[in-house]
Amino acid sequence: MAASSSLSSGGRWNYDVFLSFRGQDTRKIFVGHLHKALDLKAINAFIDSEDLCKGNDLSELLRAIEDSRLSVIVFSQNYASSTWCLKELVRILECATMKKQSVVPIFYEVDPSDIRKLKGSFAEAFAKHEEDSSADMEEVNRWKIALTEASNLSGWDSRNYKDDAKFIDKIVEDISEKLVHISSNKVNDLVGIDSHIEKMRTLLRLGEDDMCVVGVCGMPGIGKTTIARAVYDEIVCQFEHYCFVENVKEGFKNNGARHMQEELLSRIFGERVRCIGTLSKGSKMIM
Repeated sequence: MAASSSLSSGGRWNYDVFLSFRGQDTRKIFVGHLHKALDLKAINAFIDSEDLCKGNDLSELLRAIEDSRLSVIVFSQNYASSTWCLKELVRILECATMKKQSVVPIFYEVDPSDIRKLKGSFAEAFAKHEEDSSADMEEVNRWKIALTEASNLSGWDSRNYKDDAKFIDKIVEDISEKLVHISSNKVNDLVGIDSHIEKMRTLLRLGEDDMCVVGVCGMPGIGKTTIARAVYDEIVCQFEHYCFVENVKEGFKNNGARHMQEELLSRIFGERVRCIGTLSKGSKMIM
C-alpha cells in the first residue's frame, strides 16, 4: 500500500477512535449503538454527521482519521458502493503504515471472503465504479488492494454472535484494551513520565480500602492531562468501574454541574443516567 507523502508521523491525537462505515447500512442500528457504548466508556470516537455526508468536505474525514489513535472499519453489504468509504479505507491503511495506527475491522452481516475476493455486492459495486467514465482507474485499483488488505486483518464477525448487544460489548472491551496499550507505548516515549506516574501511584495509595482524591495543578500546557491519562491507563484494570473525563472546566461552563454529574455517573455505570435531581443526590451516588 503506497503511503501519502502528506501524512505526518507524529502529533497530538484529537480522537481515540475513528469510525468508518456505510451510513445507509448501519448508522441507525449497529454503529449508533457502538458509538454510544464507546462514549459511555469515555472513549472519544469520531463519527461523521449525516449533514457532512450530504456535503462535499471529505477532507474533514481524512483529517479525523490522521488525528485518531485507532480506526474501526465497519464493513457492510454496501460499504464498497461508497467512494467516500473507500477513500477513508485507503487513508486508514496509510496511517496504519506511516503512523503505526491500530485498525479494527468489523464484518457486519457480511462474509470477509466476499470482501477479499470481491464477490456479491462488492463485485457489483466495483463493476459500477469501473463503468464510471470519470473514475480514476489507478484509484479504483488502490481501493481493491485496500479491501483485500483490510479483510485479511484480524477482526470481528457479527455472524458469530446471536445479538448486537453482546457483540458490541466484546468490541468495546477489545478497543479499550488496545487503547491502553497504545497509550502505554506513547507514554514510554515521554522523557521523565515514569517519575510522575510513580509519584501519583504513591499519592493514590492503591490497595487501601478508602477513597482518595489527588489534584494535579499547574499552568496550561505543562502536561497535567498527559500525566493523568497515563496513570489512568496504567491502573484502570484494577477497578470494576472507571471512567476518564476530559475538559471538565469547559463541561461545567457549557453544560452545568448537574449535567457533568450525570455524565460521570453514566460513564461509571455504563448506561445513561438522567434526571438525578439535586447535586447532593448525585454526590451521594458518586460516593
